Amino acid sequence: MSEVDLHWMRHAIELARRGQATGEVPVGAVIVKDNRIIGEGWNQPIGLHDPSAHAEMVALREAGKTLSNYRLLDTTLYVTLEPCVMCAGAIMHARIGRVVYGANDPKAGAAGSVVDIFSNAKLNHHVTVEAGLLAEECGELLKQFFKTRRKSC
Repeated sequence: MSEVDLHWMRHAIELARRGQATGEVPVGAVIVKDNRIIGEGWNQPIGLHDPSAHAEMVALREAGKTLSNYRLLDTTLYVTLEPCVMCAGAIMHARIGRVVYGANDPKAGAAGSVVDIFSNAKLNHHVTVEAGLLAEECGELLKQFFKTRRKSC
């Protein structure tokens, strides 16, 4: 992983913290093309009353608007948590070229933890996936969030 990758993952972590500040599960995502942000987001399903408002989906919607195109060719998506099946499907339909994620998701991860959508040879688009960038920091955000939530119940 490069310094550029570290920079953008740190940005995704800051986005995750924005979500956490509003009571959402702290996941952040940023989509970059030519080292420029074209879309970003954080988890917002609670606030938006939208089960599809995962960080990746919010970032994909914004990137599509930025480019005036649903095809997000030659882009990289940085996300603090391994994408779920819904997000992985949308990432592939958008033709994202590369996904870099932080923490594995052993309960819903679709990049190898539970299933591996991205490596399915039968699908017509393939995404390069790089896992584990700042994984400890990304995972710690989630652990602390759920620890705090359990205490308040």
